[in-house]
Amino acid sequence: MNPIQTKLPKVGTTIFTVMSQLATEHKAVNLGQGFPDFDTPAPLVDALARAAREGRNQYSPMSGLPALRQAIAAKTKKIYGRDVDADAEITVTSGGSEAIFDAVLAVVHPGEEVIVLDPCYDSYEPAIELAGARAVHVPLDAHDFHVDWQRVRDTITPRTRMLMINSPHNPSGAMLSAQDMATLADILRRTDIVLLSDEVYEHIVYDGARHESVLRHPELAERAFVISSFGKTYHCTGWKVGYAIAPRALSAEFRKVHQYNTFCTFTPAQAALAEMLEQHPEHHEQLGAFYQPKRDHFRALLERTKLKPLPVPGGYFQLVDYSAVSDLPDVEFARWLTVEHGVTGIPLAPFYETPPAGQRLIRFCFAKNEATLEAAIARLEKVC
Repeated sequence: MNPIQTKLPKVGTTIFTVMSQLATEHKAVNLGQGFPDFDTPAPLVDALARAAREGRNQYSPMSGLPALRQAIAAKTKKIYGRDVDADAEITVTSGGSEAIFDAVLAVVHPGEEVIVLDPCYDSYEPAIELAGARAVHVPLDAHDFHVDWQRVRDTITPRTRMLMINSPHNPSGAMLSAQDMATLADILRRTDIVLLSDEVYEHIVYDGARHESVLRHPELAERAFVISSFGKTYHCTGWKVGYAIAPRALSAEFRKVHQYNTFCTFTPAQAALAEMLEQHPEHHEQLGAFYQPKRDHFRALLERTKLKPLPVPGGYFQLVDYSAVSDLPDVEFARWLTVEHGVTGIPLAPFYETPPAGQRLIRFCFAKNEATLEAAIARLEKVC
């Protein structure tokens, strides 16, 4: 048999898997992969168990349980002021990653281009390549991660099919503003470019800020897939439940891929999440207030080290500048920190096509119990 010609020549094991395995091997405090180490809300767990006991264990409708789609539509109207059709414009998926993959495969054709903003989540480019298209990387500002919109405008060609944005941003926590959205609308207005907005951290925003969802902006929403994740909102990343909101025509194409990818998502979890949205809206409404003390506590702890924390407007990741500690490139530094000193973070290089020269940043997740964060700092302050 001839050797297999890989369709993803640049892809190996993800940095998140590599670093988590290394953390386990060396008994490190794992602040790398973005998952909480505290409990999922008790009412949600109880609802899941009840749904399973009541026999909600078979296939759900391909697009998701009607009760969950209706609850998502009600939340979208309340928070973002947009009416969405629960039947035709909301699709429940097996996590945000599936939704991103389905959206790209649904509308992007071989030979086309998709603009991504670096640093970007590592699943974006493989989805683009599997569609036979090319990812065109536009770097964000290396210091505060704002978008150079003129550079985006200059990157658009007749082959550009999609633009991908992410706010709050992973890994930096930077957020797009209302002015950013207005500028983006102006850039796309005279094009057929489809927008994909990754908003999985939509409810984790700080200091009284407002998340500028694409759903707040009708002109953008009419050409967009908006992706969210219940795993991030309800501390249940292992359940892998997310959703995509898109206009009827885009959703129809999206579902053509979804139905042959996963078909449907874990039914008992869908039933439980519908109940949680309806009966406990305070959870997602107060999520920023829940995480802000964790952010502030971790930043205060970091003052005991030589690591310099960057601002965190949203999300649950803290970037730190380690240039006062080491000149090692970030991948080497992250490995050294794990193996030699028992704390795991994620380097930024895998989020880039071409990392900025001399950048010395790694990402820590602060979605952890205080004891976990303090154990990490106790180790860091000995070497940093």
